[in-house]
Amino acid sequence: MGERERASGGGIHGLVLAAGAGRRFGGAKQLAPLAGRPLLEHALRALAAAPELDGVVVTLGAHAAEIAAAVDLHGARPVVVAGWEEGIAASLRAGIAALPADAEAVVVALGDQPGLDPATVARVVAAARDSDAAAVRATHGGRPGHPVLLRRRLFGALRELRGDRGAGAVLAGLDVLAVECGPDVVLDVDRPADLARAAARPPRPPA
Repeated sequence: MGERERASGGGIHGLVLAAGAGRRFGGAKQLAPLAGRPLLEHALRALAAAPELDGVVVTLGAHAAEIAAAVDLHGARPVVVAGWEEGIAASLRAGIAALPADAEAVVVALGDQPGLDPATVARVVAAARDSDAAAVRATHGGRPGHPVLLRRRLFGALRELRGDRGAGAVLAGLDVLAVECGPDVVLDVDRPADLARAAARPPRPPA
């Protein structure tokens, strides 16, 4: 492998962003029931079942106490984001800060992404191992989605993010490898109608 940076060098970790208040949803969407589980649990369960990951962090903010009490985190380490009201940048900063010091990459997923599955995580990680791209992003039909693998060399820029901006602000103009995946990588739950559509999709076998 020579001098090429590999995602596996110091371990790959998962990060689930779930600190928002769910204003468009009308409340704590992390706790909304879907297929017998709180919405947030679906993403956590998928990352926990991905053997490529060495650990998972989940960021909480609004409704943190209720979520921690009601959701099976499947081994993820909860981090309560100070100033979560700022937006997604605060969650990313807190999540990156919570990773082990030797983490070589992080796979970022959304807490309102119920269709995420371990096979998609594996596909993104495998692509990263064959590439020197700064990031590897799941896409569908040309649309950017999640999960997104971000290499360690991006962590400094992620720590500088402010406001309601995600990693896309850091990735603009960089070498990002797109990995075509199924439609679930671009489907998240913002409003009650999105939850209804997710509930109508055929269930996957248990991870």
